[in-house]
Formats: sequence, C-alpha cells, structure tokens
Amino acid sequence: MAASTYDDALRRVLAHEGGYTNHPSDPGGPTNFGITIADYRKYVKPNATAADVKAMRADEAKAIYRTKYWDAMRCDDLPAGVDYAVFDYGVNSGIGRAQKVLERIIETRSADGKVSDAELSVIRKKDARTLINGICDERLAFLKNLRTWAVFGNGWSRRVAEVRTAALAMSVARATRPMPSATAASKAIVPLNAGAQKGSAGAAVVVGLVAARQAHASGTPAVGVALIVAATFAIGVGVWLFWHWRQRRQQQAPMVGR
Repeated sequence: MAASTYDDALRRVLAHEGGYTNHPSDPGGPTNFGITIADYRKYVKPNATAADVKAMRADEAKAIYRTKYWDAMRCDDLPAGVDYAVFDYGVNSGIGRAQKVLERIIETRSADGKVSDAELSVIRKKDARTLINGICDERLAFLKNLRTWAVFGNGWSRRVAEVRTAALAMSVARATRPMPSATAASKAIVPLNAGAQKGSAGAAVVVGLVAARQAHASGTPAVGVALIVAATFAIGVGVWLFWHWRQRRQQQAPMVGR
C-alpha cells in the first residue's frame, strides 16, 4: 500500500485515542495518544513515570505506532481499508488478537501467529469489503463480552462503527483530500482530529454511492436509487458544513491555560 495509507489511518487512530488518561478501569494505566506506560517504557524510557507519559511528544507516539502496530502486522502489504481495520483493531485490542481474527476470517493459520506471505496472497484474492465487515463484526462481539463493556461500551461501539465506515470508503476509492504536511502533523493532536472529522463527509458519500449501486443491482426501482444518491450527497454536504462551522468556532475560542 502507499505510504499515504498509513498517514490517513494514523490520523484516524489518534482522533479516537485522544490525549492523556489514567482511568481506574483501564488496565493499561497511564496512557497518552493511546500509548500505555508499559509501551512507553519499552520503546522510549525504561523507568518512565506517569508524569513522563503525560509529557509524551506526538512524534514519540507515532514512532511507536509505526513499529509496534503497523509494521508488525504488515499493514503496508494489506489492501486499502483492510489495513486500517486491522491497524485500529490491533491498537485497541492487541496485535495478536487482530491477526488471529484476520486469519480466522480467511480460514488460514500461520506457524508464528503473524501474517505470512502465503496469507497475504489469500487476502488479496478476497473481497476487501467482506474482510472489513468480518473484522469489525468479530471485534464488536469480542468487546461486548469484556467486563468493562458497561464502562466503555458506548465509546467502543461508536469507534467500531466509524472504523467500519471509513475502512469501507478506503476500499472503494482513495480519499482525494491532500495529506497534511509533516510539520503540521507533528505539532499537536488537534489538526489531526480535524482532518479525520472532515474525512467523515467523504466517507459518507462514498459508502452511500456503494449502497446505491448495490440497490440498483438488486432490482430497486430507479426512483429509489435516485433518492439514495440524493440523500447521500445531502448528508455529505451537511457533515462538511457542520465541521466547517465547528472549526471556525474553535479558532475563535480563547486558549485555556496558556
């Protein structure tokens, strides 16, 4: 896959992971940008404290994401959309589980539990949308069985739904919006979140068009297909206008604690 796939996927992951947290129900403990204290100690500072995690730089987090998750699961070699679904699953629930689920869906098993060349060959012959839906379905089922579902369930279900929508859009066509510069991406998490939110409009339009195409293929009357297309573009325009308004409000708001 092109390098831009990773940039897009990472933007979306960071939008979900957010900033520093230390929730008593989260077994990961002190976490920043989605990176736990254990991973920060492994990849950056062996004796790191909660304060070190809180002060973590964005570039440190991104380097960990690339090494521990994206490269480890060979996401560069996966089809568009499938790469993001696997990446986000690995970040949220561990790369071991994400890879096992992928193997279970394609009905193969590697000797070491990692995606093999032979499995990549099988994956590339599969329908990407089927793989994405399978990954997201199994992911949601797993999360619902966790003891902490009552605490985090709403956020998890929303995240899986958003990953599914974005991954399906990626599988249909590459987003046409420009990638952010390395300078802007390394400064803070806020511009990354904004980019991911704006991308929701494009994802909604692409997925809507796919639905219209499937409706037409299934014999839906032309009027019905036309209504689906019209509703799709209306939703896309509405989402874009909302985020444009929100961005203007954020730019006008005063900075707190500076």
